[in-house]
Amino acid sequence: MRILQIVYFFPSLLNLADGVVHAAYQISSELVKRGHEVVVYTSNALDVQSHARLSETRSIAEVNGISVHYFPFILKQGTFAVTPSIIPALQKNLNKFDVVHVHSCMSFQSFLTSIFAKRNKVPYVLQAHGSVPQSQERFLKSIYDGLFSFQMLRNASKVIALSQREAQQYKDVGVPEEKIEIIPNGIDMSRYGDLPRKGSFRKKFSISDDEKIVLYLGRIHKIKGVDILVEAFANVIDKLNDVKLVVAGPDDGYLGELKHLIEALKIEKNVLVLGPLYGKDKLRAYLDSDVYVLPSRYETFPMSVLEAVACGTPVILSENCGAAEYFKDKVGLVVKPNSKNLEKVILEMLQNQERQEAFRKNCKTVIEQFDISNVVSNLEKVYEELAH
Repeated sequence: MRILQIVYFFPSLLNLADGVVHAAYQISSELVKRGHEVVVYTSNALDVQSHARLSETRSIAEVNGISVHYFPFILKQGTFAVTPSIIPALQKNLNKFDVVHVHSCMSFQSFLTSIFAKRNKVPYVLQAHGSVPQSQERFLKSIYDGLFSFQMLRNASKVIALSQREAQQYKDVGVPEEKIEIIPNGIDMSRYGDLPRKGSFRKKFSISDDEKIVLYLGRIHKIKGVDILVEAFANVIDKLNDVKLVVAGPDDGYLGELKHLIEALKIEKNVLVLGPLYGKDKLRAYLDSDVYVLPSRYETFPMSVLEAVACGTPVILSENCGAAEYFKDKVGLVVKPNSKNLEKVILEMLQNQERQEAFRKNCKTVIEQFDISNVVSNLEKVYEELAH
């Protein structure tokens, strides 16, 4: 099949530790391995916070066998980039594809693609990646949804939900159940066959073997609940000696406020704030941690949870995280996203070594269903059904 992916993509937005980028990259790479031709249309934006862009006015690159077309933006707000030059490309090329996979409703490229796909009778799959829910606090989003998102959902041949929670969100905005396919994010398990030795992360940051490590790894944004974690941790260290919180990830507008909170709680000695970690450095952090914590106020299906479980690290997840339904009481615990409950569950995890080891042993079995080959096999079936 010839497949078009519409998504912000690697190496554009290189500094964005975003699950959508990683998910789309892994799906596309696996499809190429299976002999499909995969083309990506994306903007040339390099990150979220600035207006940095690829040096070329417009470029085409091959990334791991994927043909990536970067279209220059003229306006940009966060990941929303207006790229008018994509219009003639869609007009000329869209009917050459068997199926189109559109990632996110909140994209200039996504909406234009949905229009041209309908006009050319090319089937498209829409995967919202958590961009469906309404919020009274986001007035502009409600306007955008009314004008664009709901039309995209109605016209899609299929919609992909990452979890039962997200499937219900589709239903709540009127998507028929028969249009919805539940396919979680996947992870390339071949990259986890030869893991680094334990201890190197602790050694690098002078953390002794006797100290417990609570790890948060992700964007530094309030929606991730990292402030809830810091407040909970301040109470944890009152009850438990020799424990350190590691916060790793790129600043997404909240780092300054988070550092002020850490200082206000006077826990600087027990908190290690790092920038983003990549490659082996990220794996070393997971491997040396006693628990990975993601207390998000809202989350669909974060790649970081899959990475932690692939490394055999128990997890604590917010009940607002769509991935929680897959992992609860198998490789970790699920908690309401408030500091009191989170404090209780962190203490329970760190003080119950037997349960922690049981979670570690379960990780290998649980993660198998999320191997990218299994995920893409399910996605292929959707593509093939639409392409014929």
